[in-house]
Amino acid sequence: MEIKKYYDLVINKVTHWTEDLVVMLPNFVLAIIVMILFVFLGKLSKGIISKILFKTLNNRSLSSLISRIIHLIVLTIGAFAALSLMNLDKTVTSLLAGAGIIGLALGFAFQDIATNFIAGFFMAAKRPFKIGQVIHCEGHSGIIKHIGIRTTEIASFQGQEIIIPNKLLFQNPLINDSENVYKRIDLEVGVSYGEDLERVRDITIDAVKNIPNIQKDKEISLFYKEFGGSSINFTIMIWIEFKSQLEFLNSQSEAIIAIKKAYDSEDIMIPFPIRTLDFGIKGGEKLNEVLPKQ
Repeated sequence: MEIKKYYDLVINKVTHWTEDLVVMLPNFVLAIIVMILFVFLGKLSKGIISKILFKTLNNRSLSSLISRIIHLIVLTIGAFAALSLMNLDKTVTSLLAGAGIIGLALGFAFQDIATNFIAGFFMAAKRPFKIGQVIHCEGHSGIIKHIGIRTTEIASFQGQEIIIPNKLLFQNPLINDSENVYKRIDLEVGVSYGEDLERVRDITIDAVKNIPNIQKDKEISLFYKEFGGSSINFTIMIWIEFKSQLEFLNSQSEAIIAIKKAYDSEDIMIPFPIRTLDFGIKGGEKLNEVLPKQ
């Protein structure tokens, strides 16, 4: 009797499930068709949006990321629609609530990563720099090699590869040298107190007139700044055409060489600090008393 009872219970359950399956079969088939349709729609939208964004933003990483996000959204909508057709509304509600909680937890856990992604998105839209340009930010300088959605890679002038989080480039002051057609060389120089300053000014300006890449249309400026400890100091400002960092450094080097040659030729002295030792001050001893007599 006991076995028959369990047997009848199992048969009733199987019969009930079979009846439910027959009732749900049309909805199940329709849910599969809807899911297949959304998978096809997701792939189609991913390809089209990726091409449009790449032409608009000219950033393959960002275009790929946005198209993948849209593809995932389309698939998620399709999955929820399929579940709704199968009368699993409570399951859909639970999944949405769970996804919200998980998303909130991940947002707190990966806050820095999320910030870098958002910064990468805005930088791709604004385009403050491009691959091959020279930038300076937070003590780092170099040529941009790759712009990612989370980080930007630059090659320093010493050949090192530097990976900078995008939030640093987005939140901090950034210098883009390549956006400027011209760049100014500022040289700090000092001459002896015994020199004729007007003569020094004329000779110095004349010496740098023919350095490489100099901009002839812009005037060379020279300003005396201060009476230093052993020299009168001035700054000479020279505008050059900016082609690359290497060309800039070469022009600066040639300017220094030209000034030194002109000073040597015109007998202009560039002084250096001199120390005078006085052994006769109060509390000390005279030098002739310290040295042994010959």
